[in-house]
Amino acid sequence: MLIKVGIVGGTGYTGVELLRLLSQRDDIELCCVTSRELDGQTVCSRFPNLRGKVDLRFSNPDSSDLKNCEVVFFATPHAVAMHSVPELIEYGTKVIDLSADFRINDIKIWETWYQTSHTCPELVDMAVYGLPEVNRDDIKQAQLIAVPGCYPTAIQLGFLPLLEMNVVDTMSLIADAKSGVSGAGRKAADPYILCEATESLKAYGMAGHRHHPEICQQLNIASNSKVGLTFIPHLAPMSRGIFATLYAKPKGDESLSGQVLREIYQKRYAEEPFVDILETGEAPATRDVRGANNCKISVTHIEHSNTVVVLSVIDNLVKGASGQAIQCMNLLSGIDETRGLEGIALTP
Repeated sequence: MLIKVGIVGGTGYTGVELLRLLSQRDDIELCCVTSRELDGQTVCSRFPNLRGKVDLRFSNPDSSDLKNCEVVFFATPHAVAMHSVPELIEYGTKVIDLSADFRINDIKIWETWYQTSHTCPELVDMAVYGLPEVNRDDIKQAQLIAVPGCYPTAIQLGFLPLLEMNVVDTMSLIADAKSGVSGAGRKAADPYILCEATESLKAYGMAGHRHHPEICQQLNIASNSKVGLTFIPHLAPMSRGIFATLYAKPKGDESLSGQVLREIYQKRYAEEPFVDILETGEAPATRDVRGANNCKISVTHIEHSNTVVVLSVIDNLVKGASGQAIQCMNLLSGIDETRGLEGIALTP
């Protein structure tokens, strides 16, 4: 039986990534792909890589076609989905939102960081945070899923075992993370054009990044206590990828050798199909996950500074967005969560 799917916002990077991954499946019927700007144009005229795979025209997001879908993905900028989701929820449609509209539980914090009023705060409580490695059972029963951001995904998966085992000081966590340019979305802006972004590495959001409250909210839950996190994001000269280098101090007299740490991570993620714990001494690279729904993690202990260092890499458009959204769709549809996500990373 086919799952009828709609995509709101089909022209951005996460939207076309959803199309790339879903169009290869024989259990999905793509019913509707929306774009106000390209209403009436064929999808393949905008994305030639989908020619012969997606035989649809972009439609207006106000189209009633969305109500004919069982699952609707919102691949829209922040503060867009919240205007349309209530009607779909009332209609009984399952909604998977890739934006931040339903990720943060505290509405005042969300409104402070996103500089706008939330139009449907009553739905935030019903939304399930879509990180399968944490909320798998809840995702299966959800009607509204808030897919985590790219930085939050890489950082949470890297820190979770340490916090759940209560073996590090939660008030001195550091996340030094790099993102490919596609993480900024598909837009014409000076910092993201070739001559500005290539052959350069640049920090940004040092005074505060809007993923920070999302990360802290989830790490607080994992540790059952308030965390102190220093998070500095960087723009890297690559199209895709997140590379997060994470630092934590062992708690008290904890003896955390590299072997002990690796055993903690192996045990935590033993049943997770998309998390790969590397061998001692190995380090991940963003090219190892390019185009794949995987998170690769390396963990070690630096003896001279008594510091735990975790390296966590994902593709920001796959495990950091569209792939994770599809993983959530698989779970709430009652099918194998790896369906359509078994692809191997591209090399080179």
